[in-house]
Amino acid sequence: MKHHMIRTIHTHLAILLLLFAAQGLWCPPMQAQQQACKGKLSPMLRRLVRGQQTAMPGVRSTTPKKEREVCALMKVSCQPDEVLAQYGCRELARIGDISITSIPIGQIVSLSRDDRVVRIEAEPRGRTLCDSMACHLNAQHAYAGTELPQAFTGKGVVMGIMDIGFDLTHPTFYDTTLSDYRIRRFWDMLAADTTGSQLYVGRDYTTRDEMLALGHSRDGRRFWHGTGTLSIAAGSGYRSVYRGMAPESDICIVANAVGDDLEFIDPADLEKYTYATDALGFKYIFDYADSVGKPCVISFSEGSSQDFMGYDLLYYELIDKLVGPGHIIVSAAGNRGGEKFWFEKPAGQPSAGTFLTGYNVVDGTLKADAPFGIRLVAYGEHNDTLAIDTRQVVSLPDSLWADTLTLQGIDVAVSIDAYTSCYAGGETCYDVAMERLGGGMLGTDDSFHVSLEMVGHEANAEFWRYSATLTENDLNPQLSSGEPTHSIMSPASSPSVICVGGTYYRKGIDNYKGLWMEHEKGDRARRMTMSSMGPTMDGRTKPDVMAPGANIIQACSSYFLESNPGSWDDEWSVEHFDFEGRTYAWTATSGTSSASPAVGGAIALWLQANPRLTPDDVMGVIERTSSHPDPSLSYPNNEYGYGQIDVYRGLLDVLGAVGIDDISSTPTIMQISTAKGQLRLGCPQPAGHPLRLRLYTLSGKKMGEWHLPAGQQSYSVNVASRGIGIVQIDGDPHYQGSQIVRFER
Repeated sequence: MKHHMIRTIHTHLAILLLLFAAQGLWCPPMQAQQQACKGKLSPMLRRLVRGQQTAMPGVRSTTPKKEREVCALMKVSCQPDEVLAQYGCRELARIGDISITSIPIGQIVSLSRDDRVVRIEAEPRGRTLCDSMACHLNAQHAYAGTELPQAFTGKGVVMGIMDIGFDLTHPTFYDTTLSDYRIRRFWDMLAADTTGSQLYVGRDYTTRDEMLALGHSRDGRRFWHGTGTLSIAAGSGYRSVYRGMAPESDICIVANAVGDDLEFIDPADLEKYTYATDALGFKYIFDYADSVGKPCVISFSEGSSQDFMGYDLLYYELIDKLVGPGHIIVSAAGNRGGEKFWFEKPAGQPSAGTFLTGYNVVDGTLKADAPFGIRLVAYGEHNDTLAIDTRQVVSLPDSLWADTLTLQGIDVAVSIDAYTSCYAGGETCYDVAMERLGGGMLGTDDSFHVSLEMVGHEANAEFWRYSATLTENDLNPQLSSGEPTHSIMSPASSPSVICVGGTYYRKGIDNYKGLWMEHEKGDRARRMTMSSMGPTMDGRTKPDVMAPGANIIQACSSYFLESNPGSWDDEWSVEHFDFEGRTYAWTATSGTSSASPAVGGAIALWLQANPRLTPDDVMGVIERTSSHPDPSLSYPNNEYGYGQIDVYRGLLDVLGAVGIDDISSTPTIMQISTAKGQLRLGCPQPAGHPLRLRLYTLSGKKMGEWHLPAGQQSYSVNVASRGIGIVQIDGDPHYQGSQIVRFER
């Protein structure tokens, strides 16, 4: 080692550190006689075949390895049934040429060596993408004040949510009369009672009585995230203004597993909960919608980091096969936009670097199109410096450099793992990880400060952080690189998923105790600081669209409140109320988790207008009708995508009414209703000017025109129309605009 580096153990082959999500995990080497075809396996599967007792960090299972199975995606070029039978695999679902398969862990190596197997892929669970504090935004203002057209409420559309922490009894999941319980299906992947279940994990519930008797998902006393996201997408509001975007939609939900759910999972079953299991959840929701002949949109407010190792190749391909006409998936962009996440050293620039801090592990990925140097410095009375040429790493067995070093008197395991980018064959990636052995923080005053630098004129090199935080330090002011970009989460990064970022509206709420709670300051309609930004790791523009994510009030679980009295989440509740002997709340939260279901509910309204919309169709509507919060930018861009979704303009576009010259693209604030051949108008304040009312068909034909006097708050005119029409109001600037209405047939 160079420059005061003290080496205590040197073992390039015996110590292996692989990245697992945001943590480091040591694994013993794989037995030479059973070499897998690593290029066919995602990193989680490579780790499993190296003989690790369990794929999940911090958990050890006493169950023999041969009894364990992993839920994975598998692509087979030919004879898939024969391959599955030969290796004792259970096919859970097949979409095109990709199988969702339960694979005995002991068969992974043999499968990878079979020429008929193209790829096998699994990745551990993600995490939820909503912060625990928030502010206030009424659902009816969810799109920059755009009112929901009364004719479109999601009726006849299935709103799907896969999340954690559901309260099945919350009254917002009934209709407004409390006579129709709108949750039609519920699959709890964590359910302990699986007697008679035909599902891979957990069980499902198909009747109102079953679901109300159950009360909550198995994790519903610890979490309430799913209760909130579902209410934003589809809640009826229950005697409040906190109505969801599609309040008359049917509801199908899946309670899946995330990284915080380990307590609910038998250690022997941990590998059954992967991205592939989430794919089963998406299919479950779409299958239900197909069984009742209705279109469906799914909102997913969870995610994991993107990577260059190939965790997501089959996952993206499978999602592309799941979506289509009447099958739409939207997903939260992530909440990493307020953090330095990425930096670049352009070719010709001698170096670029940053300081790193974190818990016992700090790690990240470097990528370059040519060799370069990696310089790690631990600062103290005498700086400990590690300088490695990437050509040295590539030349080692398994392209892995690993050592345990003493840095400033502290034992630290350091590894650099090289591999080819899964997106570009001419680029090499390097996973760099430092783990403080024995626990404790890294990069802080109580350990030592550490910097990472990319060195060399020739390479164009980039860095992505994982568990590390990128900081600046006076010890070397030149190492201050870092931008809050390239931070979109997966699966929102998938080309076939509509990725949703969050915008800011209000800075605080008065909670139910009368206390002012403030969070996430910003400019109206501008991107929330926390909302993740693109591009994706393969260079595509993301997010696709924005919706309010800060200061959103949503339903909170009564079971969470009951089990967590005095919790910080409850400090953000604006109201408590009782229903059927239980206490519920409306609670504020912030995050792209809140934005995603708002877009999902908006798309449900568009699907009501056209049940055959595809993801490409929806993206076309978003491109043509979204508003541009920052007029200084060109659209699409990696902050806002195509801009903020506009429900009403989108509906006009879906209905083909945008070409009518006399129709405003913004709605009137008048309350317009129809009944028994009459068109009724209500004004919040008396009209200050005479009104001109015109009625059009969707094809643009004018069906009638009426002139109404000033000074009134209500009007009624007789009409002879049937089906859907568009009302245009002119004359009084305060009420000018249009609205879609439905007449009785």
